[in-house]
Amino acid sequence: MDIKEIQALIKFISGVGVDEVSIERKDFKITIKKNPHPTGIAVAPQTQYIQAELTQPVAKPVAAIPTAPAAESKPTTLVEETTASNIKEIKSPMIGTFYRSSSPDKPPFASVGDEINAGDTVCIIEAMKLFNEIESDIKGKIVKVLVDNATPVEYDQPLFLIEVN
Repeated sequence: MDIKEIQALIKFISGVGVDEVSIERKDFKITIKKNPHPTGIAVAPQTQYIQAELTQPVAKPVAAIPTAPAAESKPTTLVEETTASNIKEIKSPMIGTFYRSSSPDKPPFASVGDEINAGDTVCIIEAMKLFNEIESDIKGKIVKVLVDNATPVEYDQPLFLIEVN
């Protein structure tokens, strides 16, 4: 593996949200660590958004900064309020990009109001160019979809709220 391949690999890893990659060959071993202490993936997109806004007039980023924590705290509050009742969460089993359907022209796997059974596919999470179907482990009715289509998700992040039957 030459230096250009290593640089391309580092660039690829920084773009997909993976913290560590190890590659072993007969005579070569490389480990690339992005961040030794994992942080919420939601921080990275917010930082990118704010940096993109900084190229515009100063008034816009100032307005964007206070809204970021409020947007993050609303779903958490909703989850805390509803977990005491018969509402359960379907959580992300991995880091990746959340998709509600298998392609843009297909209907979503699951929408608010749909009845789902254990084993039903509710979404897809793309990680490292692999599309993983996420199945429900509970039976019930979808009350809320907590993640927008084509957005990054973190491990164990709530994706759906399900009213258990």
